[in-house]
Amino acid sequence: MSETAKTPADFWFDPLCPWAWMTSRWMLEVEKVRPVEVRWHVMSLAVLNEDKIDELPEEYRENIRPGGKAWGPVRVVTAAQQLHGDEVVGRLYTALGTRIHNEGLGVTPESIAAALDDAGLPADLIEYADKDTYDAQLRASHKAGIDLVGQEVGTPVIAVPGSDGDQIAFFGPVVTPAPKGEEAAKLWDGTLMVASIPGFYEIKRTRTQGPVFD
Repeated sequence: MSETAKTPADFWFDPLCPWAWMTSRWMLEVEKVRPVEVRWHVMSLAVLNEDKIDELPEEYRENIRPGGKAWGPVRVVTAAQQLHGDEVVGRLYTALGTRIHNEGLGVTPESIAAALDDAGLPADLIEYADKDTYDAQLRASHKAGIDLVGQEVGTPVIAVPGSDGDQIAFFGPVVTPAPKGEEAAKLWDGTLMVASIPGFYEIKRTRTQGPVFD
């Protein structure tokens, strides 16, 4: 790899997840302080949990049922990617996350429509929120990410090339608020260090703070 080449970091997200949103904002900081280029992909909490709906809390269950709130945003992002190219995915994710999480508007037709406008994308893409037109592509993108880490995790999933050419993939990190500057760099370096160790699986502690959207 040349001195000017950037390391691709593939990032799988579901716009519905506030923790994935926090991690994604950290990754934008990482791009500023390390030679990294994020490549954005959708995954789906609805797809991930569709075989275990009865085991979930009722409120969460309603979100991931067919027609629930979890389907609209990922379907719209997938349609945008299919019709307008990979380069629009990150931009639309930022617009959706800002409306859903930072502004607290949640997943509504109005917030999705506003996000499409913010991202400079056609308003009629919102029609795909209730259509399964690109569900095969959505499921394929989800599978590509989740196959790297297994079924027992959620979103986000990050994958980077290892020194041997194979991908190093992991769930998370789960962090709030999103680190900036040198703190973002330190977390990136440390995450890659532990994730690259064969047989390493988990570091975890109880969350005592919710997402801080700044």
